[in-house]
Amino acid sequence: MDERVIGRSGQWASVVGLGTWQLGADWGDVDEKEALAVLEAAAEAGVTFFDTADVYGDGRSEESIASFLRGRPDLHVLVATKMGRRVEQIPENYVLANFREWNDRSRRNLGVDRIDLVQLHCPPTAVYSSDAVFDALDTLVEEERVAAYGVSVETCAQALTAIARPNVASVQIILNPFRMKPLYEVLPAAREAGVGIIARVPLASGLLSGKYTRDTVFAADDHRTFNRHGEAFDQGETFSGVDYGTGVEAAAEFAALAPQGYTPAQLALRWIIEQDGVTTVIPGARSPEQARANAAAAKLPPLPRETFTAVRELYDRRIRDQVEHRW
Repeated sequence: MDERVIGRSGQWASVVGLGTWQLGADWGDVDEKEALAVLEAAAEAGVTFFDTADVYGDGRSEESIASFLRGRPDLHVLVATKMGRRVEQIPENYVLANFREWNDRSRRNLGVDRIDLVQLHCPPTAVYSSDAVFDALDTLVEEERVAAYGVSVETCAQALTAIARPNVASVQIILNPFRMKPLYEVLPAAREAGVGIIARVPLASGLLSGKYTRDTVFAADDHRTFNRHGEAFDQGETFSGVDYGTGVEAAAEFAALAPQGYTPAQLALRWIIEQDGVTTVIPGARSPEQARANAAAAKLPPLPRETFTAVRELYDRRIRDQVEHRW
């Protein structure tokens, strides 16, 4: 699979990575055997970038990745984790002492001395403007606890503030055919600054797979049940912030745009891969079959120009007014 450099880090990631939130929590139950099978399928399909976080299953996702990689010393996989969501979300908690504590825990979970890439996990907006925060992150690099650092953001404004920081290697942001606002300013700014872009929630929590209807029922412990209106965390993380009914209807139209040989999910992933400035896209997978199908999007032919035009028209008509003013 093609790889791209992650901005200023000098590290490389496959253009399709693997998001592993679902291997820890908030997507219904996934047992350890299933989690390892997903990781194996992704790696065998050419994925060299796993994205996780210290709060995914309270560290379970990190531990699953470590268990898998211990059994596959032949693989070179870059592992990015996140930190910051283990405490009350106030800027005062984003300090070096906490960073060291969280880093120690993640390094134990991952079984490594140095983490490839650590990202602030959607912190309060004020954190992105704090010199002390980024000085502390620089210290983690100097202490060889991490090789590089980036940020995960909710809004385009947060992304632009982070991109202006001289040592930020990457920005992780929601980008998909139902969340196009980052195309306007964030991707151009990242390209100019040499900052990598990690595109998350690429399938709008599965909406863009075209598999759901208004009658679909998700498990009680699935965020698509308990966070539709932002009850637990930012609403934008669930269905990209799109009203579910609207999303289902728009997703049906989106599915009809898939060229021959593409699934709707692969159309969404390919659309993201082809955006200038994207480093990697990180779909999740609940099964080996999903992991392989997602990875296969990297090898599909480029999309026709008319497909991009049709996707944009659908977004402008059905989605834009719901999401752009918020994120």
